[in-house]
Amino acid sequence: MKNPVQKSRIPEGKAFVIRELIAPFFDVNWHFHSEYQLFVVLKGKGTRFIGDHTTSFREGDMVLTGPNLPHLWKNDKAYHNPANGLEAHGVVIYFPDNFLNESVFKLEEFEGIARMLKLSERGIEVLGETNQVIKKMMMELLHLRGTASIIHLLGTLEKMVDSKDCKLIADAGYINTNKESEKDRMGQVYEYVMQNFHSKVSLEEAAQISNLSVSAFSRYFKSRVNKSFSDFLTEVRIAHACKLLNESDLNISEISYECGFFTLSNFNKLFRERMKKTPMEYRKEYKSTFYLSN
Repeated sequence: MKNPVQKSRIPEGKAFVIRELIAPFFDVNWHFHSEYQLFVVLKGKGTRFIGDHTTSFREGDMVLTGPNLPHLWKNDKAYHNPANGLEAHGVVIYFPDNFLNESVFKLEEFEGIARMLKLSERGIEVLGETNQVIKKMMMELLHLRGTASIIHLLGTLEKMVDSKDCKLIADAGYINTNKESEKDRMGQVYEYVMQNFHSKVSLEEAAQISNLSVSAFSRYFKSRVNKSFSDFLTEVRIAHACKLLNESDLNISEISYECGFFTLSNFNKLFRERMKKTPMEYRKEYKSTFYLSN
């Protein structure tokens, strides 16, 4: 079996790197790095973490992350079982924070791209028609070399400038306060939540995994993720509920239980607080949009 895909460093002397990723599942490690990253999912489903934001992802998911913005595309459990024969497929572009020595972005002609790259510190999700255009350009870029590849990459980034299909992801106040040495600690907490959110998740156990007292862990987690551990867990569960509402025929009560909510009233209350609509309204809206687009 192939190993899960992990990030490749940009070789010295190259302006950027583009890779086609094909593996049973995407990189399982919550991480951040100094490069900009433009990533599109061609095949695969799961939960996406960008900065302080959590949501589900599926085919077509496209995000530009700025330097040192923590991220993780965590495939569903089914992808980690070889017997299921599932495959994750994506294309990723890495380019450095001093791309083209930054000098080009000080020119008036590149003001739009420079502004957009600054905004990517919060992560930018690309939707709609712009998503389709950029995905096609990324596939073309896989086969280009030399100066043509750099021109094509700049053209790709230009498509995002001022596009109404581009939405910021992390909250305006989010700042990555994580240290390089803490990646494993935070990664273990994320993994613990993803493995157990369907049932009981213990603050005490999360603290133990982090080798901290409960009070110290609570302060540590909130300072790193910009929200409490309880709120983070709720976001993970709501993200999974959205996926089940879209992709399954389970009733609302069954979905509530499947996502770790053991009282339906609590599930409905928390879902409405975060999604600004009831689970049933969310499902109806998704289905009507889906049928209109097909």
